Amino acid sequence: MEFFRESSFEPNERLISVPDSLFQKRLLDISLLIIALPLLVPLLFIVSGFILIVSRGPVIFRQERIGQMGRRFTCYKFRTMRVDAESGVHQQHLNELIRSELPMTKLDNKGDTRLIPFGRLLRATGLDELPQCFNVLRGEMSLIGPRPCTPYEFQYYLPSQKKRFQVPPGITGLWQVSGKNKTTFTQMAEFDVFYATNHSIKMDLEILLRTVPVVVRQIVGR
Repeated sequence: MEFFRESSFEPNERLISVPDSLFQKRLLDISLLIIALPLLVPLLFIVSGFILIVSRGPVIFRQERIGQMGRRFTCYKFRTMRVDAESGVHQQHLNELIRSELPMTKLDNKGDTRLIPFGRLLRATGLDELPQCFNVLRGEMSLIGPRPCTPYEFQYYLPSQKKRFQVPPGITGLWQVSGKNKTTFTQMAEFDVFYATNHSIKMDLEILLRTVPVVVRQIVGR
């Protein structure tokens, strides 16, 4: 059954069919979240309290992202930057990396002064992305999938690379456990397209298992 158009599409373009594999993926997401609830709930409260102590402002950071088939949604994260942080800095940094085909390094690696105390640690551990579990519950994201991109990043994807959008974006994914910030934008898109066209429950479980040592290496590296 035809699921994805080869041609370019605009955000919010709607689709008609939902493959069985995505239904199984959804069941896996809900099942794993239910199993993880005893750990997730305390962590959510602990990180929320920590952010309230070290930085003034809201605990949750909301940002518009592009999801499955170009649909826009509000992505949730724990706030790791000061409330007065300049957002254009990240956009400029990303534009430079994409155009020059340099590895997708984070501004954190250069000592981003916009971060709150221990904000870099929250990012390295992935704790800042815990609120995205609510996006998963709402069906806007999956536990495993391509990274949800921003509207200004969306414009850089070629029609063939937009195959990455045929699956829901994920908290972790194939690119995230296959080099991540050591890869270029083009290489990231290749990982995402491969995952979108070959994903399975077995692959999702393997990616989840590989995520743990990757996070540990990130913590040690920082």
